[in-house]
Amino acid sequence: MQDLSSIVAIAGSAFLAAGLVKGVVGLGLPAVAMAFLGLVMPPAEAASLLVMPTVVTNIWQLYAGPRLGAVTRRFATLMVATCAGVPLGIGLLIHGAHATVALGAVLAAYGVVGLTAPHFAIPRRAERWCSPLVGLATGAVTGATGVGAIPLAPYLGSLDLDKEEMIQALGLAFTVVMIALAVGLALEGKFNAAVAGGSLLALLPALVGMALGQRIRERMSAAAFRRWFFAGLIVLGLYMVVRALA
Repeated sequence: MQDLSSIVAIAGSAFLAAGLVKGVVGLGLPAVAMAFLGLVMPPAEAASLLVMPTVVTNIWQLYAGPRLGAVTRRFATLMVATCAGVPLGIGLLIHGAHATVALGAVLAAYGVVGLTAPHFAIPRRAERWCSPLVGLATGAVTGATGVGAIPLAPYLGSLDLDKEEMIQALGLAFTVVMIALAVGLALEGKFNAAVAGGSLLALLPALVGMALGQRIRERMSAAAFRRWFFAGLIVLGLYMVVRALA
């Protein structure tokens, strides 16, 4: 078992790296943080530390665009279903023996989707039934692994959203699902005042990383960085699965 100083150093580095990735490509903070934290602590503990950095950085992203009201109305059923889905998966995150396997599998799947960028279009008229189903699945996956990008991100990418709407929709969805996850963890006794304090401290390296990432974005190709990011998620995810099953 690693000592406290090592865990603190790894956690700080994880959130710095996660913030840097988000600063460059606009997403990936939960995935990167969970990937590294999952190597040194149970996924439930990692998800608890993730709450404040994820919520704060996504609220920042959420209010950066001009169409919050319209996006909120359009995806209201998605948000409600996401909250309903979290309790369906949180038992695996907290009590499941295979929570690390599930996390690794989701990270690898996220990496594959990001690299292959499958293109499909869902018509506006289908959102009435697609949004609740995707929300329920996203909530369940987030509850089980702490990472809510699958199937949410591919679904939003299939809609007729412009850049600003996409950014705000992602920010809204990730904010809502992480608040729902925090409530679920609190009800299970995994997110108390001490953990919330640690999660708040994790916000500092995440914000520093975001600032560094935004500077890097000005000097390098964001597309090339995205490819390396998603490839890295595949490697980390598969490593977590193999290590947990070995």
